[in-house]
Amino acid sequence: MWRKWRHITKLDPAREITDEDLRTVATSGTDALLIGGTLGVTRERVVDLLKRLRPYDIVKVQEPSNPANVVFEDIDYLFVPSIINSVDPRWMIGLHAEWIRGLMSKYGSLPWNKIQGEAYIVLNAKSAVGITTKAKTDLSIDEAVAYAVCADRYMHFPIVYLEYSGTYGNPELVEAVGRSISNAHLFYGGGIDSKEKARQMARHATIIVGNILYSDIEKYEQTLDYE
Repeated sequence: MWRKWRHITKLDPAREITDEDLRTVATSGTDALLIGGTLGVTRERVVDLLKRLRPYDIVKVQEPSNPANVVFEDIDYLFVPSIINSVDPRWMIGLHAEWIRGLMSKYGSLPWNKIQGEAYIVLNAKSAVGITTKAKTDLSIDEAVAYAVCADRYMHFPIVYLEYSGTYGNPELVEAVGRSISNAHLFYGGGIDSKEKARQMARHATIIVGNILYSDIEKYEQTLDYE
């Protein structure tokens, strides 16, 4: 199902959102809600947000930044990010192995039918995710393509995610990556706050829209007009 999505809305459990705006988002026509964030996210906040979303018939995905925050209730998918351009290998595989060991010890098995891996390429050095994960963000187009192809053809990730995290990215880079991968599905996130930006990036990737909904819900709604 997720390979057909064109527009995903990212909700940060650490950020405040009114019930009215949450209803607007959940009934907007976006294909799925991605529950995740980098700073201040706790399991309690994730659970609370998912409870508020129970009345809405929309696909819900958790994208955990910390193994301790993982929940399996009230979600349809778990998208687990690996920061493949981090200089710290824990963010590619180390934390994931710890998480699997802990959960298998607790539950005995995992719902693998819900779990998908994301190969994150973080491209904003000033972002919380870039700083936290020590990502090598100063990539040329050729370097970004090489990372993406490696994730696609060598590591067999189902998703490649270009993350500009609040900053609008380079459309030429996104287009080049989209042309270069053949099996993985491309996600793009960062700085989409208008119909024009949504349309530009949606030509090459499934777009992730998040920050703008917390400051201007009407501009968020304009990003749904991406075709």
